[in-house]
Amino acid sequence: MTNEKLTYEKNEDEEVDREQPLMSHLLELRSRTVKACASVLVVFLALSPFMKQIFDILSRPLMSALPEGVKMLSTGVVAPFFVPLKVTLFLAFLIALPIVLYQVWAFVAPGLYKKEKRLVFPVLISSIIMFALGMLYCYFIVFRMVFLFIAGFSPESVNFAPDIDAYFSFVIGMFVAFGLAFEVPIVVVLLNHTGIARYEQMVHLRPYVIVGAFVIAAIVTPPDVLSQCLLAVPLVILYQVGLWAVKAFGKKHEDSEDNEA
Repeated sequence: MTNEKLTYEKNEDEEVDREQPLMSHLLELRSRTVKACASVLVVFLALSPFMKQIFDILSRPLMSALPEGVKMLSTGVVAPFFVPLKVTLFLAFLIALPIVLYQVWAFVAPGLYKKEKRLVFPVLISSIIMFALGMLYCYFIVFRMVFLFIAGFSPESVNFAPDIDAYFSFVIGMFVAFGLAFEVPIVVVLLNHTGIARYEQMVHLRPYVIVGAFVIAAIVTPPDVLSQCLLAVPLVILYQVGLWAVKAFGKKHEDSEDNEA
């Protein structure tokens, strides 16, 4: 009986030891999540007095393409309030994104090796920068050209005045699509750095990437040639930029693998 009791107590102690790290991880995850949400909320509260101005800035590319005196429509009763609110919340998330990603980094960093830590932090910073560049490219170049192109094809008998809710959904979708498209060089470098794909393999896949870029552009953009080309061409160029980066910075990595082999 004594041996059985000692064995039972030992098993209980082992279970408690396993539960303690799990509980500490869950508590830390909750703390990091609260801090990330709080950062977004603080930025949102600071921007909330300017909701109307923020939406007006977002709608400028479309308004410049509309005939003088024409404004967007609001078919929903509460849309004039909720759409600017959603735009402001989206902007608050983008502004607070570095803090949110830092909380993610602080949570996962203790479990990473030193080499992985040196890789993850630059990837996070460069991902934020490239995503922002993709959104700026979409706002200043794509929207202005696409809206002018679409308005130019609108018949005289049609009043081209989009609904603000539909416009918000379209803009957010395009922002995400172009933001992710500008992450291509980082993905290419990571594929090489992690050993998943070598430089020669990615060069060999370039013709397929070109075809895939136009297929993706046809799916995620409006059904017109201009907007599809405005996404597909940067995708191809950014893939080539990633190849140049691999050739410049990934060569030593590949050479070291060859020497070890």
